[in-house]
Amino acid sequence: MTSYPSVAADLALDRPGFTLPRDLYVGEDAYRFDSQVMLKSVWLYACTVAHVKKPGDFYVFELGNNSVMIIRGKDGEVRAFYNTCTHRGARICGTATGNAPRLTCPYHYWSFNLDGRLLAARDMPEGFDKSAHGLRPVALENAGGLLFVCLSENPPPFDRAGQDIAEQIGIYNLDKLKVAYVEELIDHANWKLVMENNRECYHCEGNHPELLKSLDGTGFGKGLPEDNQSGEMTGDELAIEAQRAEWEKLGIYRELIEFPDGWWHRVARLGLASGTVTQTLDGQPACRKLIWPHGDKVETSLSIWTQPNSWHHFCCDHVVTFSLVPLGADKTMLRTSWLVHEDAVEGEDYDVDNLTAVWRATNAQDGRLAENNHAGIRSDAYRPGMYSNEEKLVEAFKSFYVKTAKAALGME
Repeated sequence: MTSYPSVAADLALDRPGFTLPRDLYVGEDAYRFDSQVMLKSVWLYACTVAHVKKPGDFYVFELGNNSVMIIRGKDGEVRAFYNTCTHRGARICGTATGNAPRLTCPYHYWSFNLDGRLLAARDMPEGFDKSAHGLRPVALENAGGLLFVCLSENPPPFDRAGQDIAEQIGIYNLDKLKVAYVEELIDHANWKLVMENNRECYHCEGNHPELLKSLDGTGFGKGLPEDNQSGEMTGDELAIEAQRAEWEKLGIYRELIEFPDGWWHRVARLGLASGTVTQTLDGQPACRKLIWPHGDKVETSLSIWTQPNSWHHFCCDHVVTFSLVPLGADKTMLRTSWLVHEDAVEGEDYDVDNLTAVWRATNAQDGRLAENNHAGIRSDAYRPGMYSNEEKLVEAFKSFYVKTAKAALGME
């Protein structure tokens, strides 16, 4: 018998083509299940290699009661460990980011090497074996510079997603980028609603004026030839085909990858609005030092979506990465990072306000939409609603959640 019977009962009520039952969005049991069981069984995007650029750099990723340190060692390797001292369990890193020559617990000053080995433990009994008390590792994988962690003892496969993502983001060379700005935004809404809002642009026209200066919503569940419902190519779809021919000449086009064979990743090269080459208010580069080899005249960006907690946009001059984690049944932390060329100088090559303007505005707008959605779902009047044709990526996320949750509960 499952230890989350109410969650299992609600999962059993799920219907294809419809949103989830109410308590899977707003219930406390569902939040505990998500943060303590379901999300621990999958690969979660945590940060990029640019967040841990130098030896000693660390980045802390948290999920529920678990805290993970992602650290670049003196040998250049990036590793992940639980942020828990192997003496009496105190947390080691007390800040979200930083740099340290070694990791020292602030409680009793046990000291660990950056590769996790215990270096010093004062006044321990005779026969104490330091080699048996190193930091506990966490599974970590690198997809072309995007770092993913899994808190399961038996992580699911990573290879296909890692290869598909790395192949297409390689031209942006994340190892040569730096973090220009990070925004942490608290949305008072369930994490699944924040994710679902991201997975469609059905809401964009009336809500995202800044975003639509460079994006027209094409590729976010509608507008691509692959999304065609009628079978006859529209004028817009013919234009997209012409763009793809140009991208093929540059060697940057690959066919759409959309959660293939039950995998958890989507990779799409998309067009931008006419006359724009990046995701800024004027559509022009926010950073003078470009991060790819094809100049600033190509109207395209690359987008990556991963289930269940991230999305990423790669432009000619910068990268924007997004990750979220649940903080409560009605609270989600969205962390957004803007990356630029490592040699770019703030105030000379880029202005942070200009660099971040589009997505800071969009994040705030999306937060309000998700909060309003959450408030409405709490009503006794809520019933699962039918998805539109443009919301196929929302259903893809929901289906991933349901399948993974059922597996975690032994229902499949």
